Amino acid sequence: MGYVQDFAAGDKDQRDLLGGKGANLAEMTNLGLPVPPGFTITTEACRAYLQHGGEPDGLAEEVTAHLAALEETMGRRLGDADDPLLVSVRSGAKFSMPGMMETVLNIGLNDESVQGLAKQSSDERFAQDSYRRLLQMFGATVLHVDAEHFSEALDAAKSARGTESDLDLDAAALAEVVETFKGIVRERAGREFPQDPREQMDLAIRAVFDSWNTDRARLYRRQERIPEDLGTAVNVQAMVFGNFGMDSGSGVAFTRDPASGAQGEYGDYLQNAQGEDVVAGIRNTVSLADFAEVDAHSHGELMSIMARLERHYRDMCDIEFTVERGKLWMLQTRVGKRTPEAAFRIAVHMVDEGLIQMDEAVLRVTGDQLAQLMFPRFDEDADRTLLATGMNASPGAAVGKAVFDSDTAVEWAERGEDVILVRKETNPDDLRGMVAARGILTSRGGKTSHAAVVARGMGRTCVCGAEALDVDAKAREFRVRDGVTVSEGDLISIDGTTGEVFAGQVPVSDALVVRHFEGERVDDDLVSAVARIMAHADGARRLRVRANADTPDDAARARRFGGQGIGLCRTEHMFLGERRELVEHLIVAEDDTARQAALDALLPLQRQDFTEIFEAMDGLPVTIRLIDPPLHEFLPDLTDLSVKVALAEQRGEEVEHDRVLLTHVRRLHEQNPMLGLRGVRLGIQIPGLFEMQARAILEAAADRAAEGMRPLPEIMIPLVASVRELEIVKTAILRVAEEVQESRDVTVEFKVGTMIELPRAAFLADRIAKEADFFSFGTNDLTQMAWGFSRDDVEAAFFSRYFDHGIFDVSPFESLDQRGVGGMVEMGTEKGREVKPDLKVGVCGEHGGDPRSIHFFDSVGLDYVSCSPFRVPVARLEAGRSVLGTRSSRG
Repeated sequence: MGYVQDFAAGDKDQRDLLGGKGANLAEMTNLGLPVPPGFTITTEACRAYLQHGGEPDGLAEEVTAHLAALEETMGRRLGDADDPLLVSVRSGAKFSMPGMMETVLNIGLNDESVQGLAKQSSDERFAQDSYRRLLQMFGATVLHVDAEHFSEALDAAKSARGTESDLDLDAAALAEVVETFKGIVRERAGREFPQDPREQMDLAIRAVFDSWNTDRARLYRRQERIPEDLGTAVNVQAMVFGNFGMDSGSGVAFTRDPASGAQGEYGDYLQNAQGEDVVAGIRNTVSLADFAEVDAHSHGELMSIMARLERHYRDMCDIEFTVERGKLWMLQTRVGKRTPEAAFRIAVHMVDEGLIQMDEAVLRVTGDQLAQLMFPRFDEDADRTLLATGMNASPGAAVGKAVFDSDTAVEWAERGEDVILVRKETNPDDLRGMVAARGILTSRGGKTSHAAVVARGMGRTCVCGAEALDVDAKAREFRVRDGVTVSEGDLISIDGTTGEVFAGQVPVSDALVVRHFEGERVDDDLVSAVARIMAHADGARRLRVRANADTPDDAARARRFGGQGIGLCRTEHMFLGERRELVEHLIVAEDDTARQAALDALLPLQRQDFTEIFEAMDGLPVTIRLIDPPLHEFLPDLTDLSVKVALAEQRGEEVEHDRVLLTHVRRLHEQNPMLGLRGVRLGIQIPGLFEMQARAILEAAADRAAEGMRPLPEIMIPLVASVRELEIVKTAILRVAEEVQESRDVTVEFKVGTMIELPRAAFLADRIAKEADFFSFGTNDLTQMAWGFSRDDVEAAFFSRYFDHGIFDVSPFESLDQRGVGGMVEMGTEKGREVKPDLKVGVCGEHGGDPRSIHFFDSVGLDYVSCSPFRVPVARLEAGRSVLGTRSSRG
């Protein structure tokens, strides 16, 4: 097929090859919509270019052939001195990456063809303005000249003529700007601006290929989990001009509100402008409703096309268009990015409209979006000081210190500060700061500006176009028109749902969706949409969802949120606070009598813990992990205690207790405690410890059973590597169980299983399964063991470099390493079930709440995942999406 394809030869299903933009341009062309002709250089060409460090053989010849066909269609030649064909060169990857990669408009203009364009258009100003734009975009994008140099020169030209708008610059003024821009290129790039139109195009194509690996593009892909090896397509398209005059313009439109999901006309239009002006937010736009007043004919045609595209794609569409002297041209469409609120509303609305089925609705939302809907919002009853109101570009409640550049945002965020990034308008170089910030606030731009589109994609709260703010980045402050000044470091609060900006810190309250999950009756259409989608996901899913909960309150919340039991109750959390001294007595006990006294003191406290948890989880399984961390964690720090004893002895004070304690602390001190005396080793090394815990669990269960409840304890032995370890502890637990049931005269349903968190246990799972009633994979420790590094020590040390080199695309502690750690989970499950086909297998690491990991766990046949109570709804939704996605892929 080659590396280049005309628009008419493709369709929307070729996104892998043509990228999203190219595939959709092809689809619109085939639908007969008014699309300027052009061709797409495929992602295969980009991958070959990046792999070999240059253009693949044959690409230049193919581009020449397709350019000749385009010139034939348009009746003009690229850069012709008398009647020039001008083209745009735009990136277009499979997945939308708004503002992350490169675009160059008006390619083909030079010192000669600008005169031809002026003659053919009968508009000298238009021609000079178009040339100015090419120099500015080409210089920044292709020749890597800092865009600020061009912006400052343009501002100086406007200032010299006493205006703030580029529209007030006449042809002569723009001709001067052109010469100034050429001088900037000469000085900053070390070369002249290329006058050869084909050289311009070839350099722009290479710049698009190179932009795939810019820092901001890689950061965006990492943030959005877009694979690194896809590459981008390049779209070469005949130019149509929105900057011909006030009967021309450019706009971006959505078939539904991307912020709320409401139906209606949503978008921005800017007269006498090219598309980049709309996205950059350099001038504030008008709404589509106002566009109808400006050009009723083009507006009506646009509305008809928008309705057609939404029915065709069966989804909300994001559309770019240009009006050239009263004629409408479609430049792009794609399935639009939307906020979580909009995603849930649109999915349900389209079911009700008959466009999609409920299965598809569930697949169109994500667990990450649901999690964002559960974030707090501003308390409506709290006192607030309103500073300004802008566009509600991306919902949420964000509070933080105002910062005015991306470097400061990153620096302050890394030291633990919450920040709001404040800019006149954002550009792609601001991505690092946008990622680090809690929210984004701009004084320019609308719902389709760079800030709005990127913020929505990342789930960041954003308010755009707050015109009452005068942002002065150099002075690190913004001023409100009534005279209030907010300096860098001052707290502000922004409401992305209403567009309001407040001084200081506004209190937040629970989100409506959280109140719904808590059992409160909430009359709200968003809550209704969430409830319908959750009900369908629950009906489809196979995986059960449990919670990691250590307290009765957490257990109760997990149950309200739809948890089907507890997958991990960490008993070491029950030994903190006032009980720490009792553990200390156990550790320093000199004989069996002293040790038993300490255990006897701990027993009733442990029993009460479990009694309350069993009550909250009546009828549901509760997996309780016996104490796991190293004992030294319950003792004073070695250095601190050594200093204390030394100083006390120096003063002649009585320190016998501390001296004895110091002896034990030294005895138990380990260089690498996470690989030392912990888990099952503790139960074997300290007689009676695990038996005490088992007795507390089983007595609590017996008490609940006697009261008519149905407790279902599952006792989990941690860090098992050998079946013999499991046999020893299990035998002791069964002996305790027999004593408890005999003394209480009640039968307790219980299981004894193990946590698979060591590679050896995964490899020997068939042997271990002979003694285990269940497996629960501890993927946190299993990840550490598999990779050979400690999470606490390495994430800040070298993970950023690993991301840069593409070793990780996401932290293996955040999302499961499916090849390595996942391979052990799959192997351990298979081996265990070879011995016990009905072996219950779950996962209780943090990965149990990660959407991508949940799909993997479902695919390898685990019975349940366990996660924090707050993530339970997310896991329920993703478990349903996993089944429906598999069903959909099979047709």
